[in-house]
Amino acid sequence: QLVESGGGLVQPGGSLRLSCAFSGDSFAFYLMGWYRQTPGTQRELVAKISPGASTNYADSVKGRFTITRDNSKSTVYLQMNNLRPEDTAVYYCNAYDMRTHQDSWGQGTQVTVSS
Repeated sequence: QLVESGGGLVQPGGSLRLSCAFSGDSFAFYLMGWYRQTPGTQRELVAKISPGASTNYADSVKGRFTITRDNSKSTVYLQMNNLRPEDTAVYYCNAYDMRTHQDSWGQGTQVTVSS
C-alpha cells in the first residue's frame, strides 16, 4: 500500500515536498517513482529512484525536483522547487517490485501552482 501526502496550493516559484509511505515487505527491492497526470492527458513519469538510489528525471523537472528514498522509513520523497503553473497535476507514487515485475499505485495527491 502506498500513501502520498504533501500536495497543496503553492505560488509560482514556491516549493513543496511530497512523501509516499510504503507498507509491505522489502521496500529495498522496489524501484520507486513519481508520476503526474492532468485531465485528458496520459500519466507521465516525473522521477524515479532505484533500490541503489540511482535517479532519473523528466527533462521538464531536471534541476528543480529531487527524488530521494529513506529505506529505514520505507518512504520516498519528491522535493519540488521553483514550481511552475505547468507543474499543476495529480501526483502519483508508484512502486515497482524488481523481483516480481509487478507495480502498485498510490491514490494521488493534488499539486496546484497558481498565483
